Formats: sequence, structure tokens, C-alpha cells
Amino acid sequence: MERTSAQIVIGTPNLGFSQACASETFNTYNTTFVFSPESALSASNQFTIEMSDADGDFSDPSIIYTSNPGEVTTSPATLTFSIPNTTAGENYRIRIKTSAPSATSSKSVPFAAYYKSQDSPFTINNLVSTGAYCTGGSYLLTIDNPGTGTNDSPLLYPNLTFNWYKETSPTTSIFISEGPTLSVSEEGTYFVKTNYGTCTSSSFSNRVTISEAVSGEANATIASSLGNPFCPDQGSTILSTIGGNSYQWFKDGNLIPGAINQMYQTNESGTFSVQVDLGECSASGSIELVSEIFDSEIDVDDTIEMLEGESLFVTVTTTALNPIFEWYLNGSLIAGANAASFEATDFGTYKVIITEASGCMASREHEFEINEGLDLFPEVSQIPNMISPNGDGINDTWVLPSAYVSGTDTEVTIMTNQGKIVLQTQEYLNNWPENNLELTSINQVYYYIITTADYETRKGSITVVR
Repeated sequence: MERTSAQIVIGTPNLGFSQACASETFNTYNTTFVFSPESALSASNQFTIEMSDADGDFSDPSIIYTSNPGEVTTSPATLTFSIPNTTAGENYRIRIKTSAPSATSSKSVPFAAYYKSQDSPFTINNLVSTGAYCTGGSYLLTIDNPGTGTNDSPLLYPNLTFNWYKETSPTTSIFISEGPTLSVSEEGTYFVKTNYGTCTSSSFSNRVTISEAVSGEANATIASSLGNPFCPDQGSTILSTIGGNSYQWFKDGNLIPGAINQMYQTNESGTFSVQVDLGECSASGSIELVSEIFDSEIDVDDTIEMLEGESLFVTVTTTALNPIFEWYLNGSLIAGANAASFEATDFGTYKVIITEASGCMASREHEFEINEGLDLFPEVSQIPNMISPNGDGINDTWVLPSAYVSGTDTEVTIMTNQGKIVLQTQEYLNNWPENNLELTSINQVYYYIITTADYETRKGSITVVR
């Protein structure tokens, strides 16, 4: 103990903990000490707690607690404090001081203290589980910054340091080196931990197995950031391979132009492969990437014609899990249309959206358009003697009563005024003339002969006007 001129003595602080392993969610520690006599304290006195550096040196201490004036008056006293977020070491100490009168306690016993600003698993080597180096060369392992997905890279916290290890068994390892990277020239499985000393922590990396490419060709493992199979509704997955001098990616055996980086992003299924130049040797690998997006089909064409008063029954088939169906007409949701099938009665643009309610929870849509069709066999009472094929949609073709059209075994013959046959059929579709008749300023006259199945004959003329 150290005695002050004011005749007050402060006892050595007792720690209410064995080590201080702090984090954002926990940073509260206690120390208890005695002082005497209580009457020596001034009403303005303040107690402070000073913390040494990581080596126990108080030449530039950190003040980690200061009481309010006159707040602490009885002995023994217990004070609560927090450690700075830059704390990292095994031999910290604290001491207690008073301001009125001035006095300082002896140093506490040493203790380990770390502020764990990052305390979750992180990735190295882009989460690729293997690497290879050429004989006589090396492979550089790096902590990803930031990496893919939700990786919480410890490199984002500048005060942290790192220790690399090599596995000696599934449950044991040996320390190799410090730093954010590790150059490996010996085969084995490696990983890194954030240096929190004797404090337990979840801040450690994935394992990477490094091998030597003694035959000139190594295995280039490919990892998918979203796993395999993957859900495309989460976005594109990032394929990563081992580090090298240069890269070339392929899909289904075909070179992907411009895909020359260590990572390649895609949302497609297929066989992806990569060739990696390691310098004195090379590596290659492949992955059968599978997207879990469901399949769906619709049983109508993109464009359909329908007559007024008719309806069209449309059905969707899908492999989606617990599918939800939404039908739209001209961009508006159709109320109550939530089944795999729908009966369309109106003209317009339809769309159906299929959503998978479980699994990947992705969506697909199909669109089709229903237009009003031309009635080839309208009800007419008489054989017309005039048409005007000018493309205005009115009286453009020679339309016969239903007793003479296709399906009635009636023969229809049309001739020019010189007797040349231009049409002869037993399946008339009300579609003459199908081609341009090269109309002139003079109306043209054609003649027809209609012979029914029971040999009833009708004859007459057709005037074609402009």
C-alpha cells in the first residue's frame, strides 16, 4: 500500500473477474477496495480507476472510471467500469486514485483483457476450401475483405490482430504466424483466428486445405456463395476458385467471354468450370450448379383470337411448392382469380404470376393476348353479288350462307368473265379473294357456280369494286 501525506490509505483493488472479455453486448466489470480513514475524504473527492497498457505499465494510463464528487464515502467500496474498445493483451492492471486528498493504491494483479469488436465466424480464400501451389512455389491465404454475402470481415476493425494455425489432427492445431495473410509452402489444412488471447471467441475462419501440384495439374475447387443448389430469389450466386495468376471460366464446356477473374457471378444452372494459371503449373475444376427455381408452363400461345361471346379456358402447370396464382387483365389484378386455371371471356392482355410460397419463394410469370377474331362463317341470308376487297374489314371477301361453306360438301367455282377458273373447292372458307386482284378504275365482274351435295345449282355474278 502507498500512504499519502493526508494520511489516507487505499487498499489494493480486488478484481471481481479473472479476465475481461468484453464486447458490444457486454462490457461491465467490478472492483472492490478498502480505504481508511473515511473521515479523511473531502466532500469534493472523486475516485478514479486507471488501467495500464497491455504490459502493466502506468506511464500513460487510461482513466476508465471517475466517480461524482463526494459520491463514494464508505469503505469498502465497489466500483463498476468498462474497458476501452482498443483493449487487447494479457497483462493489464488497474489502480485506484483519490483527488481530495490525493492518494494512489497499489496495482492490481495482472489480468487478460480484450474488447471483441468482431466475434463471429468469417471467411478466408473466398470460402474456397482448397488451394494449390506449384512445386517450389507458395499459396497466399488471405482474410476476405469484406468477402461475399453477410461475411463480417475482421479486417473492417483496424485494431484487431490475427493468428494463423495449421491442423495437426481434427481437434488440435499449432500456431504458425501472425498477420492478415499467410504464405503457405507446405501441404496441410490452415485457418486463422482473431487474436483475443486467452478469451474464448467465435471469431475464426473456415478451414482451407493446401496441396502441392507435383504432377503439373492441380484441382481447382469451386465454391458457390449461396450454396448448391441455390435460390435465385436471393440474387446471383458468386462462384469462387483458388488463387492464381489468371483465370478463365466456362459454362457447359463453352468459354465465357470476359470471365477472367477469381470470382464469377451467375443466376443460371449448368456445369461451370475454370482453368487457373498457377505459374509453373495449372489447375482446373468444375461444379454442377443447380438453381432451385421452379418450372411452369401455360397451355396457350402468346397471341390468341377469340370471337365475341366465346371464352378461353387457360391452365398453368408448375413444380412450385405451395404455389400462389395471381391473374391480371390489362395490368389490373382480377379479383378472385387465384387458381391454376382461369376462364378468359374478355379481349386484352393477360398475365399470370406464379409465386412459390415455400422453398426459394421465387416468382415466374406468363403473358398472353386475346384479340377479337374474324368470323369466317357469319350468318348471311343471300349470296352476295358485290365485294370491295380494299382492306377496310367491311365486305372484303365473298361471304356465302352457311349452307354452302366448308363442311357441307358443296362445290364452289369462280371464273373470270372469259371463263378462266380462279377458284374451285369443296371446302370454301369465305376467304375469296385471298390475293390482291390488282383493281383498276373499272369494276371487274366474275361468275360463280355453286353445286350442293344433292346437285342443286346456283349461278350468278360477283362485281368487284374499288
